[in-house]
Amino acid sequence: MAKKLHVGGLNYDTKSETLSQLFGAIGTVTSVAVINDRETGRSKGFAFVEMADDAAAQKAITELNGKEVDGRAITVAEARPPRTDRPTGGGNRPRF
Repeated sequence: MAKKLHVGGLNYDTKSETLSQLFGAIGTVTSVAVINDRETGRSKGFAFVEMADDAAAQKAITELNGKEVDGRAITVAEARPPRTDRPTGGGNRPRF
């Protein structure tokens, strides 16, 4: 079963291709998503990498956590599921 990993501490110039090659050397990569700011389009410094199986994901965590990529030490951990306790909508804006 596929497992999603959170990759933090990325250089703002790190591309998804770089991560795909890095994680691909360990196992099959299903997807890579570098998270960008909506307004500026600039990387936020983290990404999600989905590995094809749990064993490859665990190996990636062990081997790549703390590794230097593009001049920065990255963190690699299992991604947490999205929060469901957040209210949807516009926050505290009055509704008419």
